[in-house]
Amino acid sequence: MGLTVNNTNTLSLLNILSRTTTQQSNSLTRLSTGHKINKGADNPAGLIAVQSLNAELVGVKAAIGNGQRANSMLQVADSALVEVESLLMEIESLAAQSTSSGGLSAAEVSANQAQIDNAINSINRIIGTTTFNGKKLLDGQQSIRATATQPTKITDVKVFSRPTSATTQTFSINVTTAGNVASATLANTTSVSAAEFSVAGSLGTATIAVDATDTLANVRDKIIAAADDTGISASVSGNELHVQSREYGDSAFVSASHISGDADFVTVAYTEGTDASVTVNGQTAYVDGLKVSFNSNGTSGEFTLDAANGNVAGSAGDLSITGGGMTFQLGTSSSTQATMGVEGMFAHQMGSSTFGYLTSLKSGGSSDLSTDANNAVLITKAALSQVTTQRGRIGGFQKFQVDTSINSLNATREALEGARGVIDDVDYAMETAELSRTNVLIQASISLLGVASQQSSQILSLLR
Repeated sequence: MGLTVNNTNTLSLLNILSRTTTQQSNSLTRLSTGHKINKGADNPAGLIAVQSLNAELVGVKAAIGNGQRANSMLQVADSALVEVESLLMEIESLAAQSTSSGGLSAAEVSANQAQIDNAINSINRIIGTTTFNGKKLLDGQQSIRATATQPTKITDVKVFSRPTSATTQTFSINVTTAGNVASATLANTTSVSAAEFSVAGSLGTATIAVDATDTLANVRDKIIAAADDTGISASVSGNELHVQSREYGDSAFVSASHISGDADFVTVAYTEGTDASVTVNGQTAYVDGLKVSFNSNGTSGEFTLDAANGNVAGSAGDLSITGGGMTFQLGTSSSTQATMGVEGMFAHQMGSSTFGYLTSLKSGGSSDLSTDANNAVLITKAALSQVTTQRGRIGGFQKFQVDTSINSLNATREALEGARGVIDDVDYAMETAELSRTNVLIQASISLLGVASQQSSQILSLLR
């Protein structure tokens, strides 16, 4: 080949050097950002996929944050109820001590009453001041609103959860079969002789002493006087003396045993208690005595049939759900919202329509220690059951709604991060090797440019 003077080799080397420098710049950018796609030209299709995954990740991370915040909020409510539970146990202990009037002086009973008053005041204070981010949790503001069209038949209505999408729901309530108390016939006689027998119910046992001058009505009154100890009432029908449990349902219990004296009190005929049978929107509900629990169309709750008016076969009216409750976003779409209700837990709301409410235990109330300590125990037990049930509802919502949602979202985030990483994350080992290669090529190109310059100099030396 002839020896000529031109810049072809130099231009070729410069083009190669330019391309290699661009490759080196791209490698440096990828290594410094950690991303393979830093501009649309790097990978147009990959950029679209990465941005779509990023958008999903933003929603998932926000949902995880919502779940964690919901957990914190519910934990505040649960912690407050733990303290209320402790105070109620103390009240129950003081009331139970005071039922033994023979073992306590009047001063001790008065001191117990003062402690109960303070404990109830503390409960009201805790309920009224438990807040999260300025929102009160236990004063009833977070309850789901429910109205019975026949409130004389349905009492103590509580709704625990509802579908967020439903603003109003109506549930028709029908009593298929009325509930019954447990009962027994203790005597069938026109005359009463001296005798002694015992009666037992869900609360305990009492011994009844019958005098020869007593009538069946007198014996009835003695049984009723011991009702706080036994949970048993009594009635007279003609020549028959009947006893019956104050509670309804399969778990209701009465028993009687002859001890001595008049044989008319020996024979006992028993009738077992039965639970009421109730349907809500045509669906059979779970019933314990007269307490009805239902779960229909995504709404769960409970109510109690009034013993006098509601415990009758036939329609008990409608229950209307009109909103309320705490709504939590547990996913990335509106369909993943869940709403739960937290009932008001003030002292005047804790207890039952059967025995009364916690406020009646305060000094001067119908169930203070000097008036009816036995009933005070029953009210406190009902209040404890109410608080425990509310804690269980909160815990169930946390475990089966919030926690499972967070776990699922964390798994989704992991999968999305992995998919995005496959497309966009830099393989540092490979990219470092590529950077080393381009460095070598750039150095070689620069050296070769020097060789090309020497070729022109050699031609000039021939002309000298």
